[in-house]
Amino acid sequence: MLYIANLLYLIALLCVSPLVLYRAIRYGRYKRGAASKLFGITRLGDSPRPTIWIHAVSVGEVQLVRPLVQRFAQEFPSFRIAISTSTDSGYDIACELYKNHDVFFAPLDFSWAVSRVFRDLHPKLLVLAELEIWPNWLRQAESSGCPVAIVNGRLSESSFRGYKKLSFIVRRALSSVTWIGVQNETYQERFIALGAAPNRVVNTGSIKFDNASSSRSSNEILDRRQLLQIDSTDLIWVVGSTQYPEEQLMIDAFMQLRSKVPNLRMILVPRHKERFEDVAKKIQSTGIPWDRRSRLDDANPINQDWQIFLGDSIGELRWWWGMADIGFVGGSFGDRGGQNMIEPCAYGVATSFGPNTKNFRDVVRLLRDKNACKQFENPSEIVPWVLDMAHHPELRIDMGKRAAGVASEHRGATERTWVELRKLLAQDSKLLANEKDKTHPTN
Repeated sequence: MLYIANLLYLIALLCVSPLVLYRAIRYGRYKRGAASKLFGITRLGDSPRPTIWIHAVSVGEVQLVRPLVQRFAQEFPSFRIAISTSTDSGYDIACELYKNHDVFFAPLDFSWAVSRVFRDLHPKLLVLAELEIWPNWLRQAESSGCPVAIVNGRLSESSFRGYKKLSFIVRRALSSVTWIGVQNETYQERFIALGAAPNRVVNTGSIKFDNASSSRSSNEILDRRQLLQIDSTDLIWVVGSTQYPEEQLMIDAFMQLRSKVPNLRMILVPRHKERFEDVAKKIQSTGIPWDRRSRLDDANPINQDWQIFLGDSIGELRWWWGMADIGFVGGSFGDRGGQNMIEPCAYGVATSFGPNTKNFRDVVRLLRDKNACKQFENPSEIVPWVLDMAHHPELRIDMGKRAAGVASEHRGATERTWVELRKLLAQDSKLLANEKDKTHPTN
């Protein structure tokens, strides 16, 4: 299986190399961490401490595992925690969030790169966020005696179909996974259908419900309200995690709305940083007063006349949601399958999104069952709905309360996940005994 996997990866890498080269030249992507990705050279150095390795692909997953990292650090203070990620934006956020821990670019699933990382880290536990079925990673973990857990596991319909075509590889890989915590029953059934042992797959619910803040009075939000000079008379429409062509759709909608709702302001946050400049040009071409996050500092305060604000930063969307009265979650008019709508809902935002939400099908079902969201079938519905929310605040507030209620009802996945992760470490009684002695020394 090892050689088959390596061969398939090399073929795939050759096929996508023109696209990789284009994006590297055009957007500067894929250049960082090449030694770690291709050869497993992390430069973290050896450590006498036992290591917990947590892998989170990009920004969303890096933020997702934060409560687990905190629990590991709190209950196992003598362990080294190493967080790997695959994208530049994920790496930058991880460095910001986990300053007291080791952060590195994850190796691609080539056997030579993966084996080197395992030799360097000697992990006692490997935690994979959401959907990471890499045969060489899992084979190496098994041969090293390192238990593997998938947390907040998900398997979309398209991913499930794709993995089924490689069942001869995936089934063997999943046999190396010690425990899988999934977001819902559908994902549980799919993991089992791919070959995971039924007694190893547990429906824990989604950690994203726990990660979503419900407090609008946090310092992070209040500071940003002050930064943008927002007052109580402003009606804030946050349009987040957008992809092409959603920015243009929302800018066009705002141009129709601004004369009918004079106090409306829009905060627009594209999903990918390489598109920030293109979106800035679109806003500039409208002639509407605007500003952008990257321009603001102590010497350059906000343009107080702004009507559109470009959130061209990474990792701040969760705080922009906390300022919103009305929300639109992107990736839902494009082909991505939707982005996380739990965050705005938890804040009590009247939340909307487009028709393509396959990545969050179960969350959307929960919200729709409670009449706690608005799902557009086509862009022509955007302006009438925003007008309705602006002119009927009681409807907007009621929808937000129902959305916050749904988010509150489904918390608890983090604790259920943590109980299982701790059990995996408890299998090494000597390891835990040493940890207990260090945490509670005998006088």
